[in-house]
Amino acid sequence: MSTTPVSAPTADAPARIAETADIDERAIIGANSQIWHLAQVREHARVGPGCIVGRGAYIGPGVVLGRNCKVQNYALVYEPAVLEDGVFVGPAVVFTNDVFPRAINVDGTRKTADDWPMVGVIVRTGASIGARAVCIAPVTIGRWSMVAAGSVVTKDVAEFALVAGVPARRIGWVGRSGVALEAADNGQFICPSTGEHYTETEGILTLS
Repeated sequence: MSTTPVSAPTADAPARIAETADIDERAIIGANSQIWHLAQVREHARVGPGCIVGRGAYIGPGVVLGRNCKVQNYALVYEPAVLEDGVFVGPAVVFTNDVFPRAINVDGTRKTADDWPMVGVIVRTGASIGARAVCIAPVTIGRWSMVAAGSVVTKDVAEFALVAGVPARRIGWVGRSGVALEAADNGQFICPSTGEHYTETEGILTLS
């Protein structure tokens, strides 16, 4: 039984948006992006080209996604989060934006956006956030780092760091492929997937 190959969409193909998605008319959706069933993208949000926003995911007002990001089902990306290129956000991840959350002011009136200072999560290029992780803003997730599923991130994550736990702590290093690095001699690490070499100096890892 033969099958007909399906050609990959070109970089400038129009975005594909499910009829049941809720996209504010003031949001910007890049070419070749896919917005799935029940996803919501709020006003002034910018979704870069080639992104995927999964079922039931929420992208808050003014949130920025770079190129080729993946935001999986039911993730909640609250403003003013910024995701650089190639960021992976797993299912049911939450990015917070309020250090001292309250529903009301001390006089009993309901809080509005003007009654508290919003703080955001910044996720640098190539980083991955595992399923059901919570990132407590303000926090920056470094390039090519990986946050394990179920972690609670309360402090900045270094580039290439693998962090896990509540609160999240570094338990190793990962390469650009996402595979855990293997230690060699003299502060050197090797990616078993790609063969790339990395060097650790005073707790900072760099690609050699």
